[in-house]
Amino acid sequence: MAKKKPSPKNPSPPVMETNLDSHKVPAEPPVPPDQGLIIVGIGASAGGQEAFEKFFAHLPGDSGLAFVVIQHLDPTHKSILVELLQRYTPLRVWQVQDGMRVEPNCIYVIPPNRNLAMLQGRLYLLERAAARGLHLPIDSFFRSLAQDQGDKAVGIILSGTGSDGTLGLTALKGEGGLTMVQDPASAGYDGMPRSAIATGLVDYVLPPEQLPGQLLAYLKQPYVQTPTAIPSLAAPAVDWLRKIYILLRSQSGHDFSLYKQKTVARRIERRMALQQIERIEEYYRYLQQPPAEVDTLFKELLIGVTNFFRDPAAFAALEQEVIPRLFEQREPGDTLRVWVPGCASGEEAYSLAILLRECMDALKREFKVQLFATDINAGAIEQARRGQYSLSIAADVSPERLERFFVRGEELYQVAEQIRSMVVFAVQSVIKEPPFSKVDLISCRDLLIYLEPTLQKKVMSLFHYALNPGGFLFLGAWRPRLTMI
Repeated sequence: MAKKKPSPKNPSPPVMETNLDSHKVPAEPPVPPDQGLIIVGIGASAGGQEAFEKFFAHLPGDSGLAFVVIQHLDPTHKSILVELLQRYTPLRVWQVQDGMRVEPNCIYVIPPNRNLAMLQGRLYLLERAAARGLHLPIDSFFRSLAQDQGDKAVGIILSGTGSDGTLGLTALKGEGGLTMVQDPASAGYDGMPRSAIATGLVDYVLPPEQLPGQLLAYLKQPYVQTPTAIPSLAAPAVDWLRKIYILLRSQSGHDFSLYKQKTVARRIERRMALQQIERIEEYYRYLQQPPAEVDTLFKELLIGVTNFFRDPAAFAALEQEVIPRLFEQREPGDTLRVWVPGCASGEEAYSLAILLRECMDALKREFKVQLFATDINAGAIEQARRGQYSLSIAADVSPERLERFFVRGEELYQVAEQIRSMVVFAVQSVIKEPPFSKVDLISCRDLLIYLEPTLQKKVMSLFHYALNPGGFLFLGAWRPRLTMI
């Protein structure tokens, strides 16, 4: 139940009861949010209280936004974060109860010892998956927010130790959402901000008191205000889009004209919003200046969501139905060839290498594995070669595999040499350059969805050429298929 309206001496809005076992709702049921509601996830750990205060103290009370605060809390103590936040913000502050609908001009705080998810604009409390291992509530919620809100989602990382939030921001960026991080120099603890920044996927790095102003300026841009992409505008806009293709091809050597135009246009509009440029012709002229923005746009056009063992059911099918068949007709010492085009930062390639290693160990036979992983993004390939990932991968990799195939450092996991030695990373355009040949398995999970049908057919023809008779083609992110050729 909602408390009584505060007296004039204490103008704080009502605070919701915090009994986790209760399913009570406010006395006045919340009005369903409009379709334009922007939901902002904010994650923090140690030092987060001071950062929250500076952030919300500089945020107007009528922004129309909704905020979901995820802070690492002691699971054995009652949280007073709701009361603390209410002291320095005119927004209504609630502790989340199961099934709460998100409303504008409100702050929602995660309870202790819970994870939080979002579905169709409602917040749902989840039990922690396991008592042991890392608890990563920020990653968990940011991923859910990305899936539910797509390119309307915003993720902000404030002060904290460790790397929670890094994978979540990656998921948000992959959906076209906005990613913001507290400047490490202003943070009480800079571990979480630095981990996020190291991905190269953060849009703004600012002190917490400057983040609200930049957020509101971004949200005024047409990219956020309307879902309409450039191709649906007047014909001249499409002509400017083609000129941008020419600039990209001249600078990067890669032709995006046969990529899905709507997808490319939305990512261009996103860059325009970040630079606060409203007209595409102005952005074209901005691109003609020194090449930093062209390079940034090129990288953003290549961003996809990836993580270890992405879509566990798909990898389980691969592990149980395909990989044993790859070995069954071979003699010890024979060569098995695998190709992962569009490998991005390497997680998928290493996941496949782990499955192959586990199968060989189960069979107690050794084979020569050649796993080729390629991408046109040289920066992603360099990251993949290092084989270093944030501690947050514990959300996707089992404790047994972490123990066996990774070396844990203070701030990251290093892929073990026995797995790294199985993978060869290379910069390659699957469209322009000759494919690998005599391959037994091709894993291409995301690339095809960005291509126009003409180019899809070309790539599929290349895959058909590359695969051995009886080889497998592993496709799809959400509806994976295993196709034997």
